[in-house]
Amino acid sequence: MLMPVLLANAEVRDEYLIAGMRMLREGAHAGDVAEYVARLVEDDPEEHTVGYGGYPNVLGEVELDASFMDGTTLQAGAVAALKGFRHPISVAREVMRRLPHVLLVGEGAARFAREIGAEPREMLSPEARRAWQEHVGMLRDAPDTIALTWQAWRHARGHDTMNVIARDMHGNLCTAVSTSGVAWKYPGRVGDSPLIGAGNYCDSRYGAATCMGLGEAAMRLAAAAQAVTLLRLGWSLVAAGVEVTRQLAQLLGRSRAEHPMRVADWVRVLIMDAQGNVGGFATRDDLCYKVITAETATPLTQRVMCVSVG
Repeated sequence: MLMPVLLANAEVRDEYLIAGMRMLREGAHAGDVAEYVARLVEDDPEEHTVGYGGYPNVLGEVELDASFMDGTTLQAGAVAALKGFRHPISVAREVMRRLPHVLLVGEGAARFAREIGAEPREMLSPEARRAWQEHVGMLRDAPDTIALTWQAWRHARGHDTMNVIARDMHGNLCTAVSTSGVAWKYPGRVGDSPLIGAGNYCDSRYGAATCMGLGEAAMRLAAAAQAVTLLRLGWSLVAAGVEVTRQLAQLLGRSRAEHPMRVADWVRVLIMDAQGNVGGFATRDDLCYKVITAETATPLTQRVMCVSVG
């Protein structure tokens, strides 16, 4: 038997990761644990980048993206721009299980959610509604939605996608990624989170990687798949993480945000290799990640390795 490991972005509450590790110690499959932790985060009203309470698009609608990947079978499922359902990560996993497809979007994703009996819910929390009214409502005199989006961008909120990578005692790796996307986005905007290879990739033979921050950058470099490919080619975890993040830093330039959650002009990459080693890498140095193993009682918070430019 191998040592279970659970890796997540630092914003995930300790109690969620402790509960997930308890499941892994009891023999649960990595996929069940990754989905379970993601569902807890999606239900957290204080988390404004994921699920219920997530900040809406520029029109005040919460559009949710999620993806799930099983590294042993290389099966994956994802949804994008899903409205009105409580647990997009579970809908994404069911796409993997029930359809010959990987990605469903918009009304198609909602139709599927209804057909499988997913729980409907109003996902715009009162706090998120107030934030939208404060930052975007005053701009509604814009001539069109394009102009409104550019005006709202001056009041942009950064976003921090929920990332979980789980390794169970049999060596299965699974990844779960869920987000409400960058706040005040143009309706229908999709980032890297539901795109297999961009914000999420998992292969139990080599490792797994997930991304958060500015999804458009991760999409342009296929960041998650690139990291795992480097592991497959024999690169060390650190070397793979540094190389992918170096490319992201060159693409993004110097971060302009005074606070990492204010403007999403950064990317953070989490990586776990097949041996259960973990690392976090980012284009700015004030970000962290959490890891918990079967031998630790509580998650350990670690600073990312920063790869920046100029």
